Amino acid sequence: METVIVTGALGRSGRWITDRLAEDYEVVAVDLDHPGFEVDARENLDFRAADLTNVGEVVDLVAECDPDAVVHWAAIPSPTRHAGSRVFETNVESTYNALVAAARADARIVWASSESAYGFAFAEETPLPDFLPITEDHPLRPEDPYGTAKVAGEEVSRMVARKHDASTCAIRPSWIQYPGEYNCRDIAESGDLAGGAGNCWSYVDVRDVAGLVAAALEHPVDGHEAVHAAAAETYLGRATADAVEEFWGELPDDCTLDGEESALSTAKAAELFDWVPEYSWRDAADAEVSEPTLWT
Repeated sequence: METVIVTGALGRSGRWITDRLAEDYEVVAVDLDHPGFEVDARENLDFRAADLTNVGEVVDLVAECDPDAVVHWAAIPSPTRHAGSRVFETNVESTYNALVAAARADARIVWASSESAYGFAFAEETPLPDFLPITEDHPLRPEDPYGTAKVAGEEVSRMVARKHDASTCAIRPSWIQYPGEYNCRDIAESGDLAGGAGNCWSYVDVRDVAGLVAAALEHPVDGHEAVHAAAAETYLGRATADAVEEFWGELPDDCTLDGEESALSTAKAAELFDWVPEYSWRDAADAEVSEPTLWT
């Protein structure tokens, strides 16, 4: 059985990814803190504590575990809860350390970029996308430290792919939602389009994110590739193009949105990995699903 290191494994979405991968891999779950020596990890799972901004710790950990793959999911997930310099430095440094160490170990890489790299989510004035639906070729124009760190991380991803002939897949998730806890629906029910315009009211279920990570590990890309993780439709329950036109007063010249279609295209993930999103807010918003249990 192959070994996979998952960083940020105890985070909100990291737990779901770790749980999903432990079905098929020996998983080394890495986070800043260890859950404790008294806990019993679930099958195929081990825990390690490491500071990913410390290059020595990262290199030591990767060398000891000798992974076949590294899923780098650790990050400060927003520019709004820490000083901008801390967000940028932590996220760029940890991504550099994790990806370089993985590439030197000849491990394939899957890691968390973000839709925030486009620059819509935290812009002072939300810009209209150049075209809709947005593909991975859309220009990246962030104005905030989080999105800018993801752009820098993708340059690191390209670098390790070139230098080490590594397989590096950057996943750009939309706003991650959890079964039974779809906060995005609060925006839909309020009717305040401004609250979700930063990603054109797109979202993704955490179980779909975990499924895409698993698919990307199973089908390594050549070099660096970036793919979206998004649900098939927006969470508004209305035509997406109508919402875009209502909020911005116009549509981009190149707009082929159909019905409630998501503003983030997942065609590339379907082509590379045969992955399509399975979950919709219509069923998942009120679903009763237990969160993953990684230890007893």
